[in-house]
Amino acid sequence: MGFGRLEHTERPAPMSDINMTPLVDVMMVLVVIFILTAPLLASSIRLDLPRTGAASPSDAPSFVTLVVDRTGQAFLNDKPVTPAELAASLRQSAARNPDTEVRLRADAAVPYGCIVQVMGAAQQAGLNRIAFVVQPPGPDAR
Repeated sequence: MGFGRLEHTERPAPMSDINMTPLVDVMMVLVVIFILTAPLLASSIRLDLPRTGAASPSDAPSFVTLVVDRTGQAFLNDKPVTPAELAASLRQSAARNPDTEVRLRADAAVPYGCIVQVMGAAQQAGLNRIAFVVQPPGPDAR
């Protein structure tokens, strides 16, 4: 005596294929994460630096700004100076710190001889670090 349904209907066949869509989604997310993090891991060098009170990060290199305008007038730290005053001021700067850098800004129309005289005054004062400050070329300059 059997209990149950008398009709025997066919059940749907079990799915034998693996659904690949969720797997592909997870793999794509992992690839993106690895692409973004790989450069960060490769370029960072972890160091445990020794500590000392001798060097502090507030020690900025000292410099003086020397400007020569189109007329040949020299300005030291934005104050007009004569050649004698320039030499004396540069000697004082060199006495305070011999590693003082001279940042030279000169107009394009200044003759080369004026620039050489100013550089010579700085070198005679004992300042050998001279930096030329220039403007970067514009987008249309080639």
